[in-house]
Amino acid sequence: MKKLSMYCLTLNPNHLEKIKYLNYIPVGLGENNFSSNWLTDKTEDNIAKKNSFYGEYTFHYSIWKHILNTIETEWVGFCQYRKFWLKKKINSNIKNLNDLKNHILADLPENINSLESIVGEPFFINQFRLSKFVKRNLLTMVKSPSLFFSKNKRNIKFHFDMWHGKGNLEKAINLLDEKNKNDFTKFVNENVSFNPHNMFICKKEVLINYYNVIFPWLEKCESIFGFTKSNDYGQKRIYGFLAERFLSYWFTKNTKFTTMPILFKDITDLNLDA
Repeated sequence: MKKLSMYCLTLNPNHLEKIKYLNYIPVGLGENNFSSNWLTDKTEDNIAKKNSFYGEYTFHYSIWKHILNTIETEWVGFCQYRKFWLKKKINSNIKNLNDLKNHILADLPENINSLESIVGEPFFINQFRLSKFVKRNLLTMVKSPSLFFSKNKRNIKFHFDMWHGKGNLEKAINLLDEKNKNDFTKFVNENVSFNPHNMFICKKEVLINYYNVIFPWLEKCESIFGFTKSNDYGQKRIYGFLAERFLSYWFTKNTKFTTMPILFKDITDLNLDA
C-alpha cells in the first residue's frame, strides 16, 4: 500500500494533466475555475476568500476540516507547481516533465521509519548582501551597529521585521500560549535560517497536531493585522509568512525530522517531450 499522499498546489487549471503525470494529487487555489478533477480550498466551511492573504493555508484549512479523515496513507506531503521535493541534489537541467519525474520524490526515503517529518533544507537569511539589509532596515541597523558586522545578529526576527513590518512578528507571537510564546521567541531570536516555502511532509497524526495549533493562532492574528489591500506583498500575505516561520519552529521542536532539497522549476514551462 502507498505510504505517501503528495498534494501539488497550483493556481493554474492547465496544470491538471502535468500534475497527474507526476503521480501527485492536484489542488487548485485562487480565483480560477477548477473542474471536479481537482481538490480545492472551496469545501464546505472554508476560508477560500482569504487565499490572497493566507496562501496555501486556505487548502490546509480544508484538509483540517474535511479531508483528514479520508486520507488513507500514513504520510502526507505538500509541494507546489514550481517547487518540488528532490530525492537528492542535482546539477543537471530539467528539460521536460519526464526529467522532472525522474528526480522528484515519488515515495518516502529509506530512512524514514525512525522519523516523523521532513522539512526543506534551511534558508539562511543572514547571507543577503549588506546593501539589501541597509535599504530595507537602515534605522534599525544604525541603532544597533553590530548588525553591520555580525551576520549572526541578522536573525529571523530581524529579517521578518525588515520584510513584513517592524514588530509584527512579536505582536503575533504574543498571541500564542505561554509555552509556544517563550520557545518561538527564543527560536526567532537565536536562529539565522528557517525551512522555507511552507512545504513539509509528515505523518498524519503529526499533521493533526500541527493544524490544531496553527489555525487557532492565525485566526487570533486576524484581530491585529486584518486583511489589508496593500500592494506590499510581504505585509498582505503576512499570515502565510507567519506560518512559514512557525512551521520551522514547530516541526523541528516537536518531531523527529530530517531535511531534503527543494527544486525550483515551473511546470508551466515543461512538456512531456523535450
